[in-house]
Amino acid sequence: MPSRCGILLAGGNGTRLFPLTKSINKHLLPVYDKPMIFYPLSTLMMAGIRDVAIVTRSIDVDLYKNLLGDGSAFGISLTYLIQDHANGIPEGYVLAKKFVGDRDIALILGDNILIGQGLGKTLEASADKPGARVFAFPVNNPQDYGVVTLNPDTGRVTKLEEKPSNPQSNLAVPGVYFTDNRAIEIAESLKKSGRGEYEIADVLNWYLERDQLEVSTFRRGIGWMDAGSVQSLYEAGELVEVLQKRQGLRFACPEEIAWGNNWISDEQLETQSLKYPNTDYGKYLESLLN
Repeated sequence: MPSRCGILLAGGNGTRLFPLTKSINKHLLPVYDKPMIFYPLSTLMMAGIRDVAIVTRSIDVDLYKNLLGDGSAFGISLTYLIQDHANGIPEGYVLAKKFVGDRDIALILGDNILIGQGLGKTLEASADKPGARVFAFPVNNPQDYGVVTLNPDTGRVTKLEEKPSNPQSNLAVPGVYFTDNRAIEIAESLKKSGRGEYEIADVLNWYLERDQLEVSTFRRGIGWMDAGSVQSLYEAGELVEVLQKRQGLRFACPEEIAWGNNWISDEQLETQSLKYPNTDYGKYLESLLN
């Protein structure tokens, strides 16, 4: 069975965050003590994915390479793909076609913050499923997201809509999508919607029409935030700060995940900790060895 690779979408102009993002890619902004991109990258790593393509603008590639390198420091491999004009989430599948090959895919949006106990096990359980699998999370403003409606008796998906004006459910779909390789061919066949974009809902509905779309509801203890606006960016940072201080642990540390998975050695973890001298982050990595 082909292995699963990851696609991390970190392009776009971040206009909802202007003027913060007027001169910097939004996925490099801080979410408390780490760059935003650490969070979706860590999510893919917790799902056991070690080969990831980061899709971003040509003017930002060197910034990401300086921050993340080739991924070897995290026990993974990173490839960088260019997307200077974003046309919707499914375009990421098309741009990564050569990178993906015949593998299955986990695609994640770069501004999605997923944290909490049991997240890794939830993701790993989804990684080997056929067809497509997404997650559901109850929200107060479902009209701002993709929304799934479930059959109350079977728990199966009955409807999936993108930003409906009159949502029939309060279950939003976080921006992480597990699909088989057919997602590329599906994305290539799409036409733009009335919003002028290719819609991820159209990809997922292709699977739904064939009864090959499954939804898992995140259990309590797992938090999800879309850090794409000033308010949500601030709130995400507050949430991470509170939980980290209360638990004495850190979320979304790629080095810790890699070390815990035996993807890097004690010596490599120590080397990484020395790259952040006189910082709480570096001290935390060092403390793992002690």
